[in-house]
Amino acid sequence: MRKLLLVLLGLVALAGAAAAIYWQRVNTVMGAPGPHPQSVPLTVKPGATVRAVLAELETRGALADRRAVELFLRVRGSPKIKSGHYEIPSAASPQEILRQLAEGRVVLETLTVIEGWTFADMRRAVEAHAQIKVTMRGKEIADIMSAIGHAGEHPEGRFFPDTYRFAGGTTDRDLYALAYRKMAETLEAAWSARAAALPLANAYEALTLASIVEKETGLASERPRIAGVFTTRLRRNMRLQTDPTVIYGLGSGYDGNIRERDLRTDTPYNTYTRAGLPPTPIALPSKEAIEAVTRPLETGEIFFVATGIGDGSHVFSATLEAHNAAVARYLARLRGARVPR
Repeated sequence: MRKLLLVLLGLVALAGAAAAIYWQRVNTVMGAPGPHPQSVPLTVKPGATVRAVLAELETRGALADRRAVELFLRVRGSPKIKSGHYEIPSAASPQEILRQLAEGRVVLETLTVIEGWTFADMRRAVEAHAQIKVTMRGKEIADIMSAIGHAGEHPEGRFFPDTYRFAGGTTDRDLYALAYRKMAETLEAAWSARAAALPLANAYEALTLASIVEKETGLASERPRIAGVFTTRLRRNMRLQTDPTVIYGLGSGYDGNIRERDLRTDTPYNTYTRAGLPPTPIALPSKEAIEAVTRPLETGEIFFVATGIGDGSHVFSATLEAHNAAVARYLARLRGARVPR
């Protein structure tokens, strides 16, 4: 009986030693570099189990010993993994992979919203993005503004132009809300640091003027000077007389050419026929355009016209006579004639 007990104890000891050795191997497997020499794309669908994901990783060559990993998780417990599109780094260990899935470190998609775009341009880009979950296609603009908590507001100019990074499956509503919030923060910061005695009643008027400056600017360094021209005109109760507002007012009627009759056709956005600012912004202005109108460079100039040399620059003038001469040089350059001196 004693001998049998000793044999049993020996077997138990051997089994325990074997288990300890195997567990040590399991721990080694968990921390060892993976067999995949290159990164591995992985999509985890909502509701996917850890076991199913491990099988997918094994199929893709990112796990050397799936059973060892499963044993480790049975003993230590499985993490809650998050759905999304992942890029598993080359040679990542099982431990590193599980941590990435648990933390939801997904591949980030990008969407670039360009300064000077209209909200309609932004909406088209959002709805065309393959990794954005579109929930408001065909909805009225009023419904979109209501969905992001700003019912009754006009959308133009309210969304910040930037490159946004987000997880695949992010909704259009979430992106609109993010871009709106970023624009609101940018505008608030610039308006709080504005120059004294601007001829602007509030931050929204600054946003409106910034959208005009954005559309008129071809050379980034000229933004403050262009803002200064419009600010001076507002101070003197002069009409802004800026083509981009006329074009915006034409809407779908604009065919790429602005004609004399368009400048004479009255709309709420025609700054040739109406004094002051248009009723809303006409585009999505950049941070730099907003800062330019809140701290404009005023030098007494009230006119500007393109130089026509192809770099987006303008000639600025303080008198109509000087402006007419600059216009004549511009037209001559367009005709390919010798520029008058």
